[in-house]
Amino acid sequence: MRLRLLALVALLPLGACSSVMEAVKGPELAPVGYPAALMPREQAILPLAAPRDEPRPASANSLWRTGAREFFADQRAAKVGDILTVLIDIDDSAKTTNQTTTTHQSDMTAGIPHLLGLESSLGKILPKAFDPANALGTNTKTDQAGSGAITRSEKIALTIAAVVTTVLPNGNMVIQGVQEVRTNAEVRQLTVAGIVRPEDISSSNTVRHTQIAEARISYGGRGDISRVQKTPGGQALVEKFWPF
Repeated sequence: MRLRLLALVALLPLGACSSVMEAVKGPELAPVGYPAALMPREQAILPLAAPRDEPRPASANSLWRTGAREFFADQRAAKVGDILTVLIDIDDSAKTTNQTTTTHQSDMTAGIPHLLGLESSLGKILPKAFDPANALGTNTKTDQAGSGAITRSEKIALTIAAVVTTVLPNGNMVIQGVQEVRTNAEVRQLTVAGIVRPEDISSSNTVRHTQIAEARISYGGRGDISRVQKTPGGQALVEKFWPF
């Protein structure tokens, strides 16, 4: 038990440091991986340089290639290093309205008609209006009303090329792609990562973002405009840790 307490105390500065970094730099995306409820966290992954069996060449009198998904050729990504196109078309909207009203009222009256025979002597110590039958009385009432509303709308239409970084034992592929565009002193960055099935890749070697498991999509930028729009680090720290 003592060792656990010492370990917890030792980890407190690390947690505080992480909160400070998040307040200054903003939230970070979680790493890509299978959900623990579906697959074990210690999922075995094939080595990046693991060789794959290449299809055998077709015979002289055959147009069919062994292992091909199409009659003539299959240009879809299938191994580490292959490239595929991710189509991102997000058009989400959400509206949430909450309203809460609570009322609490409490009355209490207490007396001490018998207190080891000292109840008659309390009048000499306490004020003359003291009545042992009504020694204590309280009355409390609390009213609370709250309401909140959230309206959110997001629309993003982008296309990005991603690279297959890992092939999982079941054939699924981990992909990752980064795209940067610089305009004057502003850099716009688009990143995408996740897990795709070979069956979801179309014949044109594209996959939609809705078909990516554990998808991590980030669209932002850095530069003069982003720096002006960002909340200053000191103000972000005060707003995050201000207790009132």
